[in-house]
Amino acid sequence: MENYKKAKIVEKPCPLPFTDLPPGIIEMKVKDGSKIRNLMGYAISKMELDSVRQIIFTGSGKAVSKTITCVEIMKRRLKDVPEAGLDALTVKRNIPAICILLSKDALDPQEPGYQAPGS
Repeated sequence: MENYKKAKIVEKPCPLPFTDLPPGIIEMKVKDGSKIRNLMGYAISKMELDSVRQIIFTGSGKAVSKTITCVEIMKRRLKDVPEAGLDALTVKRNIPAICILLSKDALDPQEPGYQAPGS
């Protein structure tokens, strides 16, 4: 092993587990160093528009808990917003990731990970 050296880290993008998403959907990529205040200011201002019906929050590694915090804040600020698809992704380094879809419109309750509003 002494003949090997670390060259670079290649991070592959996480494919979204949701199907039939409208084009131009807003994806909030939460990173470990992201400020919740900045994320929420942008996300809430977009979701308050009538033209924006859905928003996706994604985060991996240390940012998973911050991603969940952002979604919980959004749920409290914008009442009656169901969520679906709490899917974790495991890569070679076993880095957990999460994708959460918030929608003002009704979602298919048969989707894996669907949570009814208020649950």
